[in-house]
Amino acid sequence: MNVYEVVLDETNPLGGINAISLVNSPAIDIDFIALKEEKPASKVIKLADEDRRVLMGAALVPNKPIYRNMDGEEFYIVFSKDTIRRASELYFIRKNQSEATLEHKEQIDGLTTVESWIVEDTEKDKSNLYGFDVPLGTWMVAMKVANEEIWTKLVKTGEVKGFSIEGFFVPELREDLKKQEPIGEYEKKVNEVIRLLGLI
Repeated sequence: MNVYEVVLDETNPLGGINAISLVNSPAIDIDFIALKEEKPASKVIKLADEDRRVLMGAALVPNKPIYRNMDGEEFYIVFSKDTIRRASELYFIRKNQSEATLEHKEQIDGLTTVESWIVEDTEKDKSNLYGFDVPLGTWMVAMKVANEEIWTKLVKTGEVKGFSIEGFFVPELREDLKKQEPIGEYEKKVNEVIRLLGLI
């Protein structure tokens, strides 16, 4: 399956990250957490009445293959550390920190990115304090949720679980990163039965 590295086109005024979306199933497979006033002891955090209403999580992880299917064409995309860093900078330079959507469909108000950083030391980074285990070069964000409906109906109920970025990038085919076709769960079970029967 083809793998594309997505890069920035800074000549395009729309290039880069235009919004962050709240989603139920983040493509990077990392859920955000909802912060309370006190610092949590682990990644599992219970929501309280006196919440700060801040969501913290990874927005982009470097070199992590993200599955895509566009009009039946299946492929993966990856972001390099350099692209993630520059895209995170342009996100603020172009004043997109209050642009947010729900499931990449509906624009929502009352959400603002209030913290943003690139993980440069996995042991000393703030993300580690909150129980995240992310690689170097990860873009972490914290969003303040002032929208009562979003907080009550979507965050507190667990309807949304993570961040997903929206933006425009240029794909470049990476032959050196080409991935084998993924094996589905059914095929895995069949192979395991065959192995247990001693047929392979």
